[in-house]
This record gives sequence, C-alpha cells and structure tokens, in this order.
Amino acid sequence: MILLKDVWYLYGEKPAIKEINLTLKDDITYIIGPNGSGKTTLLKVSSLIFRPTRGEVLYNGENPWRDKKKLLKLRKKVVYVHEKPILLRGRVIDNVAFPLVLRGYTPSDAKDRAREILREIGLESIENKRRRELSAGQAQLVSLCRALILDAEYIFLDEPTNMLDIENREKIIELIGKKKAKKIIATHDLALPLQLTGRILLIKDGKLWGEITLDEYRSMFLNIH
Repeated sequence: MILLKDVWYLYGEKPAIKEINLTLKDDITYIIGPNGSGKTTLLKVSSLIFRPTRGEVLYNGENPWRDKKKLLKLRKKVVYVHEKPILLRGRVIDNVAFPLVLRGYTPSDAKDRAREILREIGLESIENKRRRELSAGQAQLVSLCRALILDAEYIFLDEPTNMLDIENREKIIELIGKKKAKKIIATHDLALPLQLTGRILLIKDGKLWGEITLDEYRSMFLNIH
C-alpha cells in the first residue's frame, strides 16, 4: 500500500501539488483534472521519481527516502510510463526486452518474452524497426509494452492512450486490464474510466478535490458529451 501524508511538491516557490492525503491500494485509480492541475507531479511523487518537498510517501508503512537501499529496492517494484515515449536506441525488440535484462534475464529469454507481449497486441511486424522509424502512436505502444512486461506491484501511467488510434487504444486497454499490478492512471481520456472501471479522483490547482462514484462520473461524462 502507498500512503501519501500531507504531501507537497514545489517548483521553486510554486506548489505543483499541496496538502495531498491519499491511499493507493485499489486495482485501478484514476487521477483526472485539467492541464496544469498537478496530475503528472502527483504520479511522479507517488512513484518515487520525485522526493516530496513536504510530507511523506510511505510504502507499506515505511518512508523509503530515509534509506537509500530500501528506495532502490522499492523502485524495482514500481514502473512509470511517461506521456511522451522515451525509447532507447536500437530495435523495438531490444527496447521491450531491456527491463528484463536489467532484472537478470538472459537476453534470449528476455527477447522471447518481449515477442510474446508484442504479439499480444499485434506489433510483431515492427519488432526489428528502430526508434526513428516509428510513428508517435507506435512509439507509445512500445513504451507501454516495455512497462507492462514487468511483474511490477505498481504501474503509473501518464496519459497512456493519448496518441493511439481507436484500434490500438482498445488493445492497450485490454492489456492494462489484464495486469495484476495496481494501476494509477492520469488521463484526459474521459471514456477510459467507463471501460476499465476503478476509483476516480479529481484534482485541480494541485489539490485533490475528492472522489466520485462511477455513477456520478458516468452522469458527468454524458452531460459533457
């Protein structure tokens, strides 16, 4: 379980998030809010990329920022997927297999597993393409595959469907839904919580406004559309 206690994060003197008290333990948690509301910063603080300026982030009751060894150990259990894909040089298959190699898999075994997940969403035809040969949507899919291949406890996804067409969006939604990890998703894709249901939190001006039920969200969605 991840617990945030009175968490703030400042860029200079300006708070990006403030007074955040939050428990992350559900299968899927959505963070929804306008641009600049603090969604990405909240994900980065929760996933141990950013150290909070104030407050504590506790993993199973412990503050990993107080012990470097614990911090490094917990980071292996957490995956963060950026909104803008960050890919390594080399082929698609090498990108997707890389996290497994880092965790001790042989290159051969890692690539076998990478081919499985690429086949699962119909990307086997691009496994030998290089980063510069990919479309924006393909790069995002590869980035997601690289994250979802790991048996992480928590997966933080920043706008995971942002650059995908309808067909690939559906494939990724299916793949995310299959993962046993806890998923924390920041999204502008207002239809996503209706397809992969979960806890829905609203954020604005760096503060959590509260939680809404699926029925309340569905009513809001219908009124918007």
